[in-house]
Amino acid sequence: MKTLWLKKGEHRRIRAGHLWIFSNEIDSAKSPLPDFEPGENATLRDARGAVLGSVFVNPHSLICARLYSRKADLPLDADLLRQRLQSALGLRQRLYNQPWYRLCHGEGDLLPGLVMDRFGDHLTVQVGTWGMEARKEELREVLGELLQPRSILWDNDIAARSLEGLPRENESEGPVPDVLEVPENGCIFRAPLQGGQKTGWFYDQRRNRREAARYAAGADVLDIFCYAGGFGGTAAGARSVTFLDASPQALALATENAARNAPELARTKAIEGLCGDAFERLAELDAQGRRFSLICLDPPAFIKRRKDFAQGLAAYRKINALAMQLLTPGGVFVSCSCSHHLPAESLRSCVQQAAARRKWP
Repeated sequence: MKTLWLKKGEHRRIRAGHLWIFSNEIDSAKSPLPDFEPGENATLRDARGAVLGSVFVNPHSLICARLYSRKADLPLDADLLRQRLQSALGLRQRLYNQPWYRLCHGEGDLLPGLVMDRFGDHLTVQVGTWGMEARKEELREVLGELLQPRSILWDNDIAARSLEGLPRENESEGPVPDVLEVPENGCIFRAPLQGGQKTGWFYDQRRNRREAARYAAGADVLDIFCYAGGFGGTAAGARSVTFLDASPQALALATENAARNAPELARTKAIEGLCGDAFERLAELDAQGRRFSLICLDPPAFIKRRKDFAQGLAAYRKINALAMQLLTPGGVFVSCSCSHHLPAESLRSCVQQAAARRKWP
């Protein structure tokens, strides 16, 4: 394996646990990036020659290398893929008693750029880096050995691939279903796979949805940016559930899921779907005097790039303020963010400011 050399002083972030190497950190005199093929393995060393680990390289990307091991000269081959995925699978099997979970979470499982959700005998896979794309055949082989999936959706129409210089295209293997029934927290949710958001279902919110459901009994629930109704659809015992989303298809699934998991709400016609821009519809609800005792706010990423921080933070402040205005005294407010560049403390501050401005009776 070739060596990728860092400039003097650029090793500290990697030593602290970071796995990304940027092109401006490379000593281009000792290891010119054009000498590497996209996806090629290399050993990463600091300016003094100390080993930092093994990486795969993309000379055409700002993130020019991604570290997958702290050992030197370790190729990312079928054996290592198998080892990594066996470890990931073992952890999930300890945590969950059914095969419905995020099986691989990129860097978290030391497979940078590989995101994989398991839906029983179906897999949805996103490959976001050249390093993983170059090993797609080995990956397919290992998945077949470990899981024998009935179908795989390679859900690769994602922005990350454009940054890597990869085509954005989907590919199916086997009979990929349009919609699947996902068991979660004692409920069953119909979730769209082909044409759905991200990989079809947001497994990362499982615990948060379960926690929110504790406060649903007797509540008027508002699920904002509801998608397929993961929060509101878990609200058994609620007095009413209102879903809000810009997608008519998402609203249809959300109301269907709520009716299935809380049939008493369907019988009393206490399930409502509101379609439109969340900022506008929340202001309309406030003008109508509507109030809710459990509000779940789970917006899309308003900060996708670091340079968008100020504008995105303003959006988080505004949407939290609009939602908070609809909360009854003593109500429960659940606020979420999936923006990597928004610190948890900043989101907490948005909620605190919204509560401070709320004119409570």
